[in-house]
Amino acid sequence: QGQLVESGGDSVQSGGSLTLSCVTSGFALDYYTIGWFRQVAGRRREGVTCINSRVSGGRAEYVDSVKGRFTISSDHAKTTVYLQMNSLTPEDTAVYYCARADSGHGCTATMGRPTARDYDVWGQGTQVTVSS
Repeated sequence: QGQLVESGGDSVQSGGSLTLSCVTSGFALDYYTIGWFRQVAGRRREGVTCINSRVSGGRAEYVDSVKGRFTISSDHAKTTVYLQMNSLTPEDTAVYYCARADSGHGCTATMGRPTARDYDVWGQGTQVTVSS
């Protein structure tokens, strides 16, 4: 079925950096799109970035608010997907989740697809808190 486990969340000062990890297991990462989402209590879950499956070319897309600051990458030997976050601001404070979608659900430049409903396995989330 597959499992995703996030880690790396922490409390940092504005302008700081964090790297989140999403360790995958139980499925072949090469054949899946992986997305990172974030959610603030009381608000809708927001797609932050996603990376296409390696068999689909591995292209990454980002929501406008994180372009130039966040980088998604994957280490297929370690079956882990990373989210490097730089120049963090208090607006980045949220619980961050990684999720899996079938490779048929490729990332679009507008981050409109895949939608949250297209992802079938989710991690438990990791808290990122940025203070000013």
